[in-house]
Amino acid sequence: MNTYDKNPFPPTDTDRYQIWEMLVRRDIDAFLSADWTQVEQDFVEGRFFGIDARFRANPDSWKLSFGSVADYASSWLKQSTAFRGRSFKVDPRQSLFEATTLRDIEISGNKALLHKKFDGYLEPEEGSAEPLLWQTLYQCEKNTAGEWKIVGFVGYLPNPMPTTQPPIPSETIGKRIPAGAEQHTTAGPYSPVLEVAADRIVVISGQAAIDPDGTVIGDTIEAQTRYTIENCKQQLATAGCTLADVFKVNAYLVDLDEWPQFNAVYQEMIPEPRPVRTAVGTSLLMTLKVELEMWAVSPSKL
Repeated sequence: MNTYDKNPFPPTDTDRYQIWEMLVRRDIDAFLSADWTQVEQDFVEGRFFGIDARFRANPDSWKLSFGSVADYASSWLKQSTAFRGRSFKVDPRQSLFEATTLRDIEISGNKALLHKKFDGYLEPEEGSAEPLLWQTLYQCEKNTAGEWKIVGFVGYLPNPMPTTQPPIPSETIGKRIPAGAEQHTTAGPYSPVLEVAADRIVVISGQAAIDPDGTVIGDTIEAQTRYTIENCKQQLATAGCTLADVFKVNAYLVDLDEWPQFNAVYQEMIPEPRPVRTAVGTSLLMTLKVELEMWAVSPSKL
């Protein structure tokens, strides 16, 4: 049994599990076999179109290269056929799976925005290693049968996207790290001190990896951390806030040995300047591994 092609979402997270199977497993296996029929039903004919970013960050250079499913299928098959004619030192299926990441899936009702990233390389039998380094934004919709389908994408974007604009000053989002604030070299992804300017504070109760039906989602600390932060995002949104508005986080973990894995997901999902943070080890209900409490400043009142 392979470990490199394991779906990162538990089957109980039905939507994300299905989306990952469609856009990672099925897409890679169909591409390697040059069999478009395996994926053709994943697209919405008549509504789909795709934008080719041409590996450039400037939208002025992007092209509407795929005006229909047929246009995309033609390009896809050309690439797939050419790929099948090559030889590699390492199983290309393993290389493609290891290079592909699809964990950032934002779902709102029957619509979803997906961030699919490639960061790896291929090792041809002859020549040097070839990097796989780009990303694609997919737009998907769930039909009445409960099946997720692709309605569009912006593909072949640089990974990572270069910074083409200066960062927004932290004062404009109600928080900033004061001059001279420092912390020890072993500190994690958090700010030592934050100054907050706010007329209204938003506080959410402790959130965990629990779906609306009360089911615990995820068996690993990574999966539970991601789902917990997504739950925090939803609660913050009801008050007009995002994760960028959060200035204080309290984190509770059952097993502090899982701290590095928790931090990796946290650092990926929480934007800078990151909130000040307190973390403690404790017992939690059911099979929960992590619980998060967040304080935010309402941007509408700044």
